[in-house]
Amino acid sequence: MQQTDIDALRALTVPSQGLFIAGRVEPAANGQVLDVSSPIDGQKFTTIADGGAADIDRAVVAARTAFDKGVWSRAAPAERKKVLMRLAALIEAKALELAVLGVRDNGTEIGMAYRAEPISAASTFRYYGEAVDKVFGEIAPTPPNILGLVHKEPLGVVGVIVPWNFPMMIGAWKIAPALAAGNSVVVKPPEIASLALLRLAELASEAGLPDGVLNVVTGKGSVAGEALGRHMNVDAIAFTGSGPVGRRLLEYAARSNLKRVYLELGGKSPNIVFADAPNLKQAAKVSANGIFRNSGQVCVAGSRLLVQSSIYDRFMADLLDATARLKVGDPLDVTSDVGAIASADQLEKDLGFVAKAEEEGARRLTGGARIREESGGYYMAPTVFENVTPEMTLAREEVFGPVLAVMRFDTEEEAIRLANATVYGLASAVWTSNLATAHRMVRTINAGVVHVNTYGGSDITVPLGGVKQSGFGRDKSLHALDKYLELKTAWISLG
Repeated sequence: MQQTDIDALRALTVPSQGLFIAGRVEPAANGQVLDVSSPIDGQKFTTIADGGAADIDRAVVAARTAFDKGVWSRAAPAERKKVLMRLAALIEAKALELAVLGVRDNGTEIGMAYRAEPISAASTFRYYGEAVDKVFGEIAPTPPNILGLVHKEPLGVVGVIVPWNFPMMIGAWKIAPALAAGNSVVVKPPEIASLALLRLAELASEAGLPDGVLNVVTGKGSVAGEALGRHMNVDAIAFTGSGPVGRRLLEYAARSNLKRVYLELGGKSPNIVFADAPNLKQAAKVSANGIFRNSGQVCVAGSRLLVQSSIYDRFMADLLDATARLKVGDPLDVTSDVGAIASADQLEKDLGFVAKAEEEGARRLTGGARIREESGGYYMAPTVFENVTPEMTLAREEVFGPVLAVMRFDTEEEAIRLANATVYGLASAVWTSNLATAHRMVRTINAGVVHVNTYGGSDITVPLGGVKQSGFGRDKSLHALDKYLELKTAWISLG
């Protein structure tokens, strides 16, 4: 990944983008478009189609038609595998182009974007491509005169709605298993980060995916997203995003056709450091990255840091040192450690949390302000607050920005109580050299993921999802296929 190549891709003009429906690029039915501005400099650099209910309906009809024809849903698993493997190879071949396009859209630092978006997406499509001919039904242990078969069949049309922080990676987590299972898919990307998913649809067509099997409709969540959630011919919705939108999707399902809804709704993840952590300086560095990478715009971000009192001062010195070493800058500069906030609205929200934390009595140790304002982009200094208590807003609500809440604890029991004092339950971490402590914490922390002596870094082989108000259903791993398959029983009398 050379800076000269990145700069050349940065300089390219991005043409106005249409919808991708039934294998064709089309304008929105209403002819309207949305401006796309880069958080790097605040400047408009292209437009996307402002799709609405009519466009969602066209996409769903195309998806249902393809499904009913069986061009993909009844294709041999080996054939589906070939297409998904070709798509993975195409994504890898276009990885830098896709990464730069995504960074211009949402501001993630290029080093992280390259690995987390196209490279991760390629790995995901390859994983489910490999799995597609290895998942099969069952023969039940019935009496000799009965043959009981359990078939696994695709659901039909799956609606996918993804957030703006990692649209390609998270999109692949949902699109790849849905396609591998034989479904047709309609994707509603985030309005401020749609470009990479539109390009993905084109690459899927190039890889040989039949027309109508994968469709992408850009537009506002309140219009196109709602239309997808309410559509009577959509069989399931897979969503990653905010709690309020997740609740609305459940309401849409109840008011339409009772479609399945799978939700990943973010978190307020505890990162717990015991005095016997194997390497405190390394733990501090990883903890800083665990909250400040991608400017804290990560659903599993370790946004609540719990430090045992006996090492608190030493650990905080290391943490603040690691934080100070992070370079916040142009996300298309390979030397930047942290990129831009995705939008002006998100930056304003993040700064509002800073003001609220100070108002409620937390002590700001560093950061807390907008920086690089002269660039025209949206940048914020990594921010650390201490003296945070469980009832404070900063300890309860997801900021989705570069703001860390730090708390002290004395005993393991207190750490567990603080860790679980949240309505969320997505991710967490424990740093300790004591194997028994680690196992106890894994069992008692209410979260879908518990890291031990690390933060982040899991791959496609293990599931990701939350408990409590972080949602339900799992992305990644073979378990994700279950969301997109229907079980059908055949009970056959042999006479």
